[in-house]
Amino acid sequence: MPRLARTIISPSFEIEDAGPSPVCGVDEAGRGPLAGPVVAAAVILDRQIVPDGIGDSKTLTASQREAVFRDILRHAEVGFAYVSASEIDRLNIRRATLLAMRRAVAALPRRPAMVLVDGRDTPPGLMQPARAVVGGDALSLSIGAASIVAKVMRDRVMREIDRQDGRYGFARHMGYPTVEHRLALERHGPSPYHRMTFGPLKSWRANGGP
Repeated sequence: MPRLARTIISPSFEIEDAGPSPVCGVDEAGRGPLAGPVVAAAVILDRQIVPDGIGDSKTLTASQREAVFRDILRHAEVGFAYVSASEIDRLNIRRATLLAMRRAVAALPRRPAMVLVDGRDTPPGLMQPARAVVGGDALSLSIGAASIVAKVMRDRVMREIDRQDGRYGFARHMGYPTVEHRLALERHGPSPYHRMTFGPLKSWRANGGP
């Protein structure tokens, strides 16, 4: 039986073209880690100057993301926002992520006519119509650009946190629950940057932590 050829989908402006202009793409980074903020970015691309390499940020190396990030900042309109670990604990991660997205859209230098959001939810309280696009970072150039900006900005934050408190290795794992991170938590307990409502930290507090 012949093997079927694999279809590779590249991000394009097809989804953007279905709505009013200008369109901004929105994505986040940092929903899953045990520490650090969740970061959202909103990007309005200049269709005449689209940086090469825009796609799902997870498929790019760190150096590739940095290079594309610089081109996006040079040629596009960008807004980004952070929601801290303490806000995440107060709101829950879903609500905190949507808040970061709304703040990122508000931080754009001009108001978009349409907002495309990666995922299944759109932020409440936006001043313009919004559409959720599952897997949007691999389908929409605008969302793909936002994915890169959010990832690069969050990684920079985590490296800065690591410089302030090097006990946990944040610059290496970005707050995700790696073996190194879990061992550091067992040794030192949580820091102010940790999300105390997340799995092992919630258990740590229930078992006698402050």
